[in-house]
Amino acid sequence: MSRAARQFFFFPFLTTLGNDDYTPHKGMTEYELLNIYLLTKVKDEKIILTESLLASISEVMSSVVAVDVEQENFMELGSYLHRTSPAIMELRVTENAPANATEILESLSTNIQHAKELVAKCSSGARSIMDDELKNIIEQLEGVINDIGEALSKIPPSTFHNHEYAETAIRSLSREMRNARFQENGIQQSDMVETKLENLSLEEKESSEEKSLVAISNEEPRRLGSQKDETPRLVDFLKGMYYGAHENNSHSFSTLPQLAEYIEPLYETFFCPLTKRIMDDPVTIESGATYERRAIAEWFEEFKDGSEALVCPITGMKLQSRVLNTNIALKTTIAEWKERNEATRIRVARTALSLAASEAMVLDAIRDLQILVRKRRYNKEQMHNIGITKLLTQFLEHEDLRVRCEALDILRLLVEDEDGKDIIAKTKAIAETIKMLSSNHSSERHASLSFLLELSKSELLLENIGSTAGCILMLITMKYNESTDAFAAEKAAETLKNMEKCPKNIKRMAQNGLLEPLLTHLVDGSEEVQMEMASYLGEFVLEHDMKTRVAERTSEALIKMVHSGNSLNRKAAFKALVQISSHHPSSKTLVDAGVVPIMIEEMFTRRIHNEPMDSKEEAAAVLANILECGIDPESLQVNKHGHTITSHYSIYNVAHLLRCSMPDELNVNLIKILLSLTKLPKPFVTVVSVIKEAEVCHTIIEFLNSPMEELTIAAAKLLITLSTHMGHTIAEGLCKTQGQPESLIMAFDANRITKKHAVSVNLLAKLPYQSLTLNLAIVEQDIVPIILNRIRDIQKGETRATRYASIYLEGLVGILVRFTTTLYDPEILHMAIEQNLTSVFTDLLVRTAGSDEVQRLAAVGLENLSSHSVNLSKPPEIMRSKRKSFLAKWFSLGSQKDGRRGKRIQLCPVHRGACSPATTFCLLESKAVERLMGCLEHENPKVVEAALSAICTLLDERVDVEKSVEVLSEVDAVRHVLGVLRDHREDGVWQKSFWVIERFLMRGGDRDTSDISNDRVLPSALVNAFHRGDSSTKQVAENILRHLNRMPNFSDNLVK
Repeated sequence: MSRAARQFFFFPFLTTLGNDDYTPHKGMTEYELLNIYLLTKVKDEKIILTESLLASISEVMSSVVAVDVEQENFMELGSYLHRTSPAIMELRVTENAPANATEILESLSTNIQHAKELVAKCSSGARSIMDDELKNIIEQLEGVINDIGEALSKIPPSTFHNHEYAETAIRSLSREMRNARFQENGIQQSDMVETKLENLSLEEKESSEEKSLVAISNEEPRRLGSQKDETPRLVDFLKGMYYGAHENNSHSFSTLPQLAEYIEPLYETFFCPLTKRIMDDPVTIESGATYERRAIAEWFEEFKDGSEALVCPITGMKLQSRVLNTNIALKTTIAEWKERNEATRIRVARTALSLAASEAMVLDAIRDLQILVRKRRYNKEQMHNIGITKLLTQFLEHEDLRVRCEALDILRLLVEDEDGKDIIAKTKAIAETIKMLSSNHSSERHASLSFLLELSKSELLLENIGSTAGCILMLITMKYNESTDAFAAEKAAETLKNMEKCPKNIKRMAQNGLLEPLLTHLVDGSEEVQMEMASYLGEFVLEHDMKTRVAERTSEALIKMVHSGNSLNRKAAFKALVQISSHHPSSKTLVDAGVVPIMIEEMFTRRIHNEPMDSKEEAAAVLANILECGIDPESLQVNKHGHTITSHYSIYNVAHLLRCSMPDELNVNLIKILLSLTKLPKPFVTVVSVIKEAEVCHTIIEFLNSPMEELTIAAAKLLITLSTHMGHTIAEGLCKTQGQPESLIMAFDANRITKKHAVSVNLLAKLPYQSLTLNLAIVEQDIVPIILNRIRDIQKGETRATRYASIYLEGLVGILVRFTTTLYDPEILHMAIEQNLTSVFTDLLVRTAGSDEVQRLAAVGLENLSSHSVNLSKPPEIMRSKRKSFLAKWFSLGSQKDGRRGKRIQLCPVHRGACSPATTFCLLESKAVERLMGCLEHENPKVVEAALSAICTLLDERVDVEKSVEVLSEVDAVRHVLGVLRDHREDGVWQKSFWVIERFLMRGGDRDTSDISNDRVLPSALVNAFHRGDSSTKQVAENILRHLNRMPNFSDNLVK
């Protein structure tokens, strides 16, 4: 036989080795080829034996499931045999095979075969077994496990090539199996506990060495290399799983997915000779060899040009045919093996996740699951069933960013079916995912968004997602930040779109600024959806710019809903219209849409059987909002007859509704409508006329006693507005109403001043001052001391300040001022003297609590009181001398002795009698003059005018004007008045200023005359008043000009 022939003869045997060391090459001698052949036979025997063992183990593991009796013991047997498989595979592939390898394998084969027979006896199809026989079988099972453990203990340490983990795992498994004890109904607990304790101590010992013994890669999983024997070794098996690194010809398994790929017993026939990978589509060619279809097809392509003969790549046989025949049997076997292998890999990954010994272990397990879940749907179902889906949610809280991201990715795949979503619904995964939306890492944000998007495809989870705090707000923010993160914006938009299927989420979106879904569903949705959207729209407060957009989009749809006969739809539409109309620009949109006639019809004419009054209330609210927005009411047509909202028809119907027993909410809006109409002169007159005609005034007054604060406030405001035209009627009606007027003041919370308090006291302050009936009613109820106490409390800061405090103080002072107009009544005069109102008003000139109106009212009160001083100041009788004021000491008419005690009584130089602040309201004695002079420097012309009016009472003809001029000169009155002319241009201020100046020119001294004559502003002011002032101002200006010799004195010419 030739050398080439002999090489061809040995070629099939040599190629089965799969190792480059045994590959024949040119130059080998016949002896070398024979030696290789003999080595091949030895190795083939070991391979055949190990494959037989692995196949037997698989059969036993499949059979134990069908055992009806002692299931726990038989399952324990299957578990031990499964854990023995890696040791058998290690003996098969290791380069350091021990001399006793064949002996060990044969021992294992004997015991496994025995176990196989015992399992067959107890299978479901076997005959019934007596108790004694069953007990004997259990004892034999125990012996089988002990013997297998003994066989494993014979593997020498050199086999593991210094891989301590492998040796530790084998020793631990051997010890556990040798100590295993079986009994009926399960393994003995005492022995198991002992074994576990031993293993625990061993594991603790090993844990410190883990980092140095196992190299863990964080790179993406790398698939198998080109060598067909790259199967996991025992060195990689730890704690019941493959893990670690296998080195063979520079190829290594660095991650769990690689190591776990071939956990099930593997057969050489599964590998394609060309690719050295497990085949997916095995085909057989003419030579009888089997290959992967794609690989052999590529081999055939190389011989396409016909330059070389087509041969089988393994056998070297020349081929005549290119036909590829599917190897159905092998293909089926591989498919079944893959299913079993993938199921085992899933269990391995679950164990790795449960242990979570390191981030690398967790990452490898998750990545292997990602591969498996993509392969077949069944793998996903199995992961659900054995709890992997639920277990993975725990890693969303892991401290490692990569773990969290990988967990999100695998969960996204697992929840593509409804079963996965159901599992997630029972965990905290949604809340944890939403937290990740705010992560600083884009990879985590993107992964959480992708997972959330998948979850949002289930309507059952939409409520859960939307109700999680911050979810919708963050999604909306991401949606509108497309320039910052386009991926996040796209995913957030898709998620929000899915979430619209839950109506409550639409509401939440609107509350967080995304109105479009609500508006779209309100306009285009079904009747039920429209009702729900309109209800949401009426519940929450919109920003003003939102209301405008809502009005533009929904006004027509809401009006159609109002016209519908469905009470629920109408109610929802009305609430939405009330909300929208509260913004002025939105009201204009509603008017253009034709809402006013519909609201008027609803209020005046529409009647629906058994429908509550809510629609009338809300129609009135919409109309009130529209009128308050500033639209010209005369342009608002209310019906086809040409009536407008300002016509007698409309106002009378509103007033008529007020007279009827309507709900308080409706009355509030009716009053608001009337208040809005009083802002224009013509409608104001109509409102007053209708109220008098319909006798509604008393009804409005009675609203002041309503427990509803808003109605009380609205009624008080309307009465204040009407007081200028029918104030006395209101005052009389108020006195005839039970509990009034005292309740307007008595109802007060000392800790807080409200709008109701402020409006109530201002109603009493605004009614005609001369209403003696009202003034006496207040005095007789002994309310004045209460008013004074509250003024003092506000001045001292003992009442909590609110935005209504100043208005409330103004009202209280206004009530006091009203008494100064009816001092002719003895009871009121007695009250004014008793309460020393002069000192009260003098104090209020400076302690105003920041209110100009308080200062003005105080000056008005002093003016009114001072005008009565002449009548109250009488020549002194025998009385005790009183303390003299500064001014009175210098300017007294004289003195008179008290006949009984010989004391001198000081007389008032102005009023020519005995004066005091309390009894005669004398401004000199109360030291009010100096404070009034200070008011002349105020920037508010109304305060200045009131102060001038009070000063003018000291220059009246009824008093001693010359003495008054002397008194006022001492406080530089002329200088202050001339300053008023420089700072103010109001007619009332000028008229009073000119009148004071005229008095000083006529009765004052040379200094006053000089100051007046030398003032540079006065002449121009006089000329201006002479040309443009009213008749009285013009007359006073003319008199002053004559005094200043700037106009001729016609009376002097006539005399001459």
